[in-house]
Amino acid sequence: MVADDHYHGEDMKYAILIGDGMADYPLDELQGRTPLAAAKTPNMDFLATHGELGLVRTIPQGMEPGSDVANLAIMGYDPAVYHTGRAPLEAASMGVNLAPHEVAFRCNLVTLHHAADGDIFMEDYSSGHISSGEARELIISINQNMGNGSRRFYPGVSYRHLLVWQGGQEDWRTYPPHDLSGQSVREYLTGQGKEKPLLDLIRSSWPILAQHPVNQVRRERGQKPATSIWLWGQGRAPQMPTLQERFGLTGAVISAVDLMRGIGIYAGLKPILVPGATGYLDTNYAGKVAAALDALETMDFVYLHVEAPDEAGHSGELQNKLQAIEDFDYRVVGPMLQGLQSLGPHRLLLLPDHRTPLSLKTHSPEPVPFVLYDSRRHPNRQARRFNEFAAEHTGLFVEKADLLITELVRS
Repeated sequence: MVADDHYHGEDMKYAILIGDGMADYPLDELQGRTPLAAAKTPNMDFLATHGELGLVRTIPQGMEPGSDVANLAIMGYDPAVYHTGRAPLEAASMGVNLAPHEVAFRCNLVTLHHAADGDIFMEDYSSGHISSGEARELIISINQNMGNGSRRFYPGVSYRHLLVWQGGQEDWRTYPPHDLSGQSVREYLTGQGKEKPLLDLIRSSWPILAQHPVNQVRRERGQKPATSIWLWGQGRAPQMPTLQERFGLTGAVISAVDLMRGIGIYAGLKPILVPGATGYLDTNYAGKVAAALDALETMDFVYLHVEAPDEAGHSGELQNKLQAIEDFDYRVVGPMLQGLQSLGPHRLLLLPDHRTPLSLKTHSPEPVPFVLYDSRRHPNRQARRFNEFAAEHTGLFVEKADLLITELVRS
């Protein structure tokens, strides 16, 4: 594929801003409003008033509502064509090159609760948002005890890690641990089907983690220990054309999450690591914005992702989700708008990648609101909000999210 001359003008700057999991369902606690509708979001409301507001389907019908599928689509890649699994995208971000015969798995550190009656529950998919330093020690021990010539474990960020397994199979049925919060997982873990090698590997991590000094200290502090690895999201390396090949775009991706940086690497974007970017409420918002604006001094495009609203959704914490949405508006969207003004004409696409309803504590596949803003155009219309209701009210609906980037960069 070659760059098409009718796409982006030479001096135009482009940005995609992702508030991961911001969209939700109406809540009784908010008098029938969603968190997006209840939160104070003057900067996103400005974009909604002066841009094109509508709903977009980021999860193709029949596909799992994951961030891998949604962000692939938003970055312009039809998931039905390009999605092979979540873990190979994360591997790219971690600098792990997959051979054709290797399968990558996401390896979470989770907290399982073993009940007195023998049942096993998913107590915490993130081991209490374990720190990257603590997690690194645990994964190194796991690799020393369970790794071999065909199986290698790599430490990542917080609870998110990687297994590359020459003997792993793409078609094993696996489950995202955040979909199982508070649920029994005993039946799955004791299964004897074709996934037995994977389940055996999970269970073999238990004695290693049980006696590890990192977990002993966490227990003493009243923190949740990482009691098990959890393997899921597997796949082989995808083959994708870059955004420069498709649209002539140079650009960068900024996120605390390996998954986003990995998608960006496959798309030909430069991954920028921001010190203090945690993927949670305490992330370095100012550093992310500064890095994005700095990248746009010399590049055409930036993809800026913020994870915090999604994490609050998974935890079912309403106040944290409201704070995460308002922080995204005040500390990311506002400063980005100010900084872009000094860079000249610009176009901006803003949206959540999917819904993470507080009532479900996991992702859901319904369409999400989006706004496409062009600094050169300010239509004369009444003020409107950026939320699910306002977006639906416009009547604008985009069936395939991978088409949005075409509209973003079209001159």
